[in-house]
Amino acid sequence: MEKTKEKNPHSWGECTKSILPVRDALEVLSGKWKLPIIISLMFGNKRFSQIAKEVPGITDKMLSKELRELESNDLVKRTVYDSIPVVVEYSLTEYGHSLEIVIKTLRDWGVAHRKRMMVAE
Repeated sequence: MEKTKEKNPHSWGECTKSILPVRDALEVLSGKWKLPIIISLMFGNKRFSQIAKEVPGITDKMLSKELRELESNDLVKRTVYDSIPVVVEYSLTEYGHSLEIVIKTLRDWGVAHRKRMMVAE
C-alpha cells in the first residue's frame, strides 16, 4: 500500500499568527469569574452587590480583584457618583460589548456540547 502525503495548506507562520492572539485573549479572559462578570454586565449596569448576587460563589475579594483587572483591560468602566452615600456602578465599555458575539458563540457551543455529551452517556 502506498502512503500519500496530504498537503497542509497552512504554514507554521500562519499557525503562530492564530495561536498568539487566541493566547492573548485567553489571558485577558482567563479564570473562573471574568466571563460570568462580563455576562452579568451585559444585562445592564450594576452595583458591586448586584454583581456578587448574580455570580454565585464569588467572594467580595475576588470580585473586587476581577473588576480591577477587567477595568485595566478597558472592558469594564467603574463610575463613582458623588452622592450620599457614594454610589459606585460598573458597566461594560464599548470595547467590553465587543465580547458579546464571542460569549454568544461560546454559549451556543456549550449548549450543543452538553446535548452531545448527554446523548453519548
